[in-house]
Amino acid sequence: MRENLPKNYNPKEFEEKLYEYWNENGYFTPKVDNSKKPYTIMMPPPNVTGTLHMGHALNNTIQDILIRYKRMQGFEALWLPGTDHASISTEAKVVEKLKSEGKSKEELGREKFLEESWEWTKVYGGRIKNQLKKLGVSCDWSRERFTLDEHMNKAVTEMFVRLYEKGLIYRGDRIINWCPNCHTAISDAEVEHEDTHRYMYYIRYPLKDENDGIIIATTRPETMFGDLAIAVNPNDERYKEYIGKTAILPLSNREIPIIADEYVEMDFGTGALKITPSHDPNDFEVGERHNLGHLIVLDEDARINENGGIYKGLDRFDARKKVAEDLKEQGYLIDIKEYENAVGHCERCKTVIEPIISKQWFVKMEPLAKPAIDAYNNGELKFIPDRFGKVYLHWLENIRDWCISRQLWWGHRLPVYYCESCGEVIVSRDEVEKCNVCGSYNIKQDTDTLDTWFSSGLWPFSTLGWPDKTPDLEYFFPTDTLVTGYDIIFFWVIRMVVTSLSEMGEVPFKDVFLTGLVRDSQGRKMSKSLGNGIDPLEIIDEYGADALRFTLVTGNSPGNDMRFYIERVEANRNFANKLWNASRFLLMNLEENFSSLSDEEMELVDEDKWILTKLNEIIPQINDNLDKYELGLAAEKIYNFLWEDYCDWYIEMVKTRLYGEDGLNKKTAQTVLLRVLKEILKLLHPFMPFITEEIWQHLPETEKPLIIENWPIKNDNMVFEREKEEIDYIKTAIKAIRNIRSEMNVPMSKKSKLIFVPDNEEIKETILKNSRKFITLASAEDLEIENKNIKFGTDYVSIVLEKCEVYMPLKDLIDITKEIERLDKERLRLEDEINRVDKKLANEGFVSKAPKNIIDEEKQKKIKYTQMLESVKDRLKILQNIVEEDK
Repeated sequence: MRENLPKNYNPKEFEEKLYEYWNENGYFTPKVDNSKKPYTIMMPPPNVTGTLHMGHALNNTIQDILIRYKRMQGFEALWLPGTDHASISTEAKVVEKLKSEGKSKEELGREKFLEESWEWTKVYGGRIKNQLKKLGVSCDWSRERFTLDEHMNKAVTEMFVRLYEKGLIYRGDRIINWCPNCHTAISDAEVEHEDTHRYMYYIRYPLKDENDGIIIATTRPETMFGDLAIAVNPNDERYKEYIGKTAILPLSNREIPIIADEYVEMDFGTGALKITPSHDPNDFEVGERHNLGHLIVLDEDARINENGGIYKGLDRFDARKKVAEDLKEQGYLIDIKEYENAVGHCERCKTVIEPIISKQWFVKMEPLAKPAIDAYNNGELKFIPDRFGKVYLHWLENIRDWCISRQLWWGHRLPVYYCESCGEVIVSRDEVEKCNVCGSYNIKQDTDTLDTWFSSGLWPFSTLGWPDKTPDLEYFFPTDTLVTGYDIIFFWVIRMVVTSLSEMGEVPFKDVFLTGLVRDSQGRKMSKSLGNGIDPLEIIDEYGADALRFTLVTGNSPGNDMRFYIERVEANRNFANKLWNASRFLLMNLEENFSSLSDEEMELVDEDKWILTKLNEIIPQINDNLDKYELGLAAEKIYNFLWEDYCDWYIEMVKTRLYGEDGLNKKTAQTVLLRVLKEILKLLHPFMPFITEEIWQHLPETEKPLIIENWPIKNDNMVFEREKEEIDYIKTAIKAIRNIRSEMNVPMSKKSKLIFVPDNEEIKETILKNSRKFITLASAEDLEIENKNIKFGTDYVSIVLEKCEVYMPLKDLIDITKEIERLDKERLRLEDEINRVDKKLANEGFVSKAPKNIIDEEKQKKIKYTQMLESVKDRLKILQNIVEEDK
């Protein structure tokens, strides 16, 4: 017999110890075994700059539940972890560190800067990994990957070269999103649009050789030095005579044409637009259609360049004010109106982004998007919940070419080389030393790095060895489930799908399980500025990882945000404590070297058959919930089964047998208690792995650790419908009796007679057969059965059940004289409360000055007190009649 569990549940005593035990024994590490089915999840790689937050805790708890469930079902379950180099974020952190030391990135040079970045990553990169372990994640650390690993770099280079060879990667001058603070291009998906208060400037552009002019409306007068045309809609009657004429650009006197383009909305602004192809993506498209060319007026710091004349060197926002002042002074500024619109900000540093024409590397997305659209429409790819499939399609159907080059040093450097002698551009898997056209050795590699999402877009297959044909890749790919946030469908999900379809010929995962945000108890997004963030590690330290995990998964559904309440964590710690105490109770009631009875040896009674039937009912229900990703529903079923059916009812029902002298009866009860507890621990293990494993290892007859135990399966031989229905009926009757006693404040120690009036013999037999349960669980003194014709007076309390009525003598429950005294005091108290409210409402000073909600509150109090008073009076009348009858 193993030692009993400690008296108090203290997760600190075993959580860390158990994690090391699981990991050291290789339980997280699956093998390539073609006789078994694989099940694969790829962990969304958190940034090396990050620390564990509630979003990570939720996402990884869900993944761990799924992987533990599949592992116990017999799958070779691989959960591959890793971290992302997070180029912009990490580079910003290192630059900040260098600045604090009085150094700069440029002074160090590329090689020294990268050394600093690797050192920074070594110091801080492992933090989130160690924090995840505290949560209990059972991922395979032996296969851990980092997006800048040597092999990952090989995969990224291979993907770039293959896409280039297919004509899907090109270099060109296009409008990109430029961050003047990070000094790099960023993709559309990395731009956050925020509603911003701005001004609309109405500017008159004079016509050449005429006294007339045309008024345009713009929010960005500082970019007017890059104007190459004014555009009007060809169908706009107001401007038809202007088309083909020439306008004069204010402040610079440069001539620009007036052109017609259907892009212009006639009812927006004045219906005439300044066209600045180098600083607006829509203007760029207009410029391409009309061969306007380009004219850049802002530099990489978002300052006016030499094309801005006297405004050169001014910051864009300072230039806006100065240009507006000069336009007004010279009579060109007609009006200024307030205006609200969405302005793009850099996701990382929150700086207003600058659309600017730039020579960058792009991926042609339209040819890649079509197979990804087909994969969803054909059912190869499924979203949970399905409504996010529409978001996925919306992005793909409106996709633009992806700018993949970044002006950063930390990241995967572009495998692109330029011959300085003849201008040849060479894309190569290997380092290039000599030009293959002119033979020159004057070769330089492109200084740019790739967008972080380019490397993480290969995550599902590069981590398994691609482009090499490894056993892991052959066995574990495609993966099964991706668990990620709905906010990165475009950033990450789509890019994994398109690259996988392009190079692997199939989708990278079958199901995409999308989580929502974890918000605070008021529904607000957790943030540093609000000071409402909750540290998962602090919760784990105080309540244990199991309580946090169970809180995150219960009451939560795919794709929906959830509110985090500390009270729920406390409640779930109490749930863990309930399980702990129930397990201790069982162990204390098992003899040393206890061995269970076989099915044939057991002498099952009704409550045994009831609990076994309940167990075999919920096993397939939980399987169904987990297979449909309804994790919250599955957790709720286990919670209710353990707390109510097993602890509150079955344990209480069998206590008399455990303390009795009937050896076989007692051992049957012990066997069923142990058997059901083991199945509960298995079902609960994916959700609360630590406490379930700790209890499991204290139980008799356990041959292997719970983490690799077999998942429960329904046992049809242990389903007894009739006995289940009978015990459920008895439960309902006992609950009704307890409720009445509770309403009357009758302590459990006070016994009362129970008189049953059943409708038929079957109900009568059920009651008689379970009479002992009413005595032990409903505080019954004894039971009587009466026929339907008997009449009971007002000195009895009645309970109406299905096909039966139950009566209890009032004198058995309460001291009538004392109850009359108590109720009389309550009557006086309620009458005083009603009088107080009446006086308040009759006071004109109060009614005229008090807010409406306070007055309504007082009126509601009166209604409540009046109803309570009527109830008390009715009760008094009944009891006084009983006293009169006794006289």
